[in-house]
Amino acid sequence: MSTSGYTSLPAGLPVPQDDGGARHLPGMRMPDIALSSTKGGAVSLAALTGRSVVFCYPRTGVPGEPLPEGWDAIPGARGCTPQACGFRDLAEDFRHQGARILAVSTQDTAFQREMAERLHLPFPVLSDAGLELTRQLSLPTFEAAGMTLLKRLTMVLDDGVVTHVLYPVFPPDRSAQEALAWIAAHPVTGGRS
Repeated sequence: MSTSGYTSLPAGLPVPQDDGGARHLPGMRMPDIALSSTKGGAVSLAALTGRSVVFCYPRTGVPGEPLPEGWDAIPGARGCTPQACGFRDLAEDFRHQGARILAVSTQDTAFQREMAERLHLPFPVLSDAGLELTRQLSLPTFEAAGMTLLKRLTMVLDDGVVTHVLYPVFPPDRSAQEALAWIAAHPVTGGRS
């Protein structure tokens, strides 16, 4: 099991295929579920006004700890840290496009907070450890090492409604660039995001 290289992607990772797991999401309103945030308190995606980019990811690794057995062989599993860093590095560009960034995983807030501080993430990371949001939205998941984890996807929300979904996301280190390109090409009209 690999324990290093969380900030880069190894060559030869299997490419995830579109299994249709996110086709139902465009047009859906976010359920009013309070998700614990690394910034303190809780956030309901349903209550967000304006434009938001929400990237869902399986789980981030911890430096010095091994990845789950067979992690690199699971299509789309590897790359959460490079994905988060990509959004971090483009955060100001998203802001200029009138979009806020949020991240969601099924890891608990304490785990997420350590990662967010270590990576200097300027956006909130939300915990769906109870799988309530995942179940309400029927988000695509997979099982690994006894954990139910989100498949990697990015949702663009306008006033709490899904406008667009990027799925599957690959490679994850280009996820932020792809989301930014989409929102730049599809600006919000009539009002501030």
